[in-house]
Amino acid sequence: MIPDGTVLDADGLARCPWGAAPADYRDYHDSEWGRSVRGDSAIFERLSLEGFQAGLSWLTILRRRAAFREAFHGFDIDTVADLDEVDVERLSTDARLIRHRGKVEAVVHNARLLRRWRATEGEGVLDALVWSYADTASTPRTMSDVPAQTPASRDLARTLRLRGWRFIGPTSAYAALQAMGVVNDHLEDCHVRSQRTR
Repeated sequence: MIPDGTVLDADGLARCPWGAAPADYRDYHDSEWGRSVRGDSAIFERLSLEGFQAGLSWLTILRRRAAFREAFHGFDIDTVADLDEVDVERLSTDARLIRHRGKVEAVVHNARLLRRWRATEGEGVLDALVWSYADTASTPRTMSDVPAQTPASRDLARTLRLRGWRFIGPTSAYAALQAMGVVNDHLEDCHVRSQRTR
């Protein structure tokens, strides 16, 4: 069972309990999770990976992230938007990824959608939308203080879906907000919380 509060790791650093082990999680926790992610392509990648994670462990996605980046051309929006049916079929059966046709189709669809948004609203449209939900008020002391979703994540998911985005819900939206540093949910005593993450 995962402890509710921070854990003191062997290196003497207090971490959020999920970030103490295995090493993949520890590295991700210490160097990426909760750190500011900016730019449409970088945010598109994080939202896409959260979509793939639905129903699975984040560790599964984390360990396959290099393969996802290779398969989706570094999540370059225009390149992904140009993928065709043959590409979708190939990616849907790629054992290095999550073999789920609907999730692959959603990534391609969302890239096409985002390309249209950028053509009419300009570069940074997704960045501006996601970062409009920035929250600096919360400071969770324990994991029990960290919600699975919030009114902001429900609103973000609803807004994205109304604009045509696929494979986004309030829980995956909140996980993305946490991961991208829009919300800082490192626990109060976690050594990363005091570091500048934005």
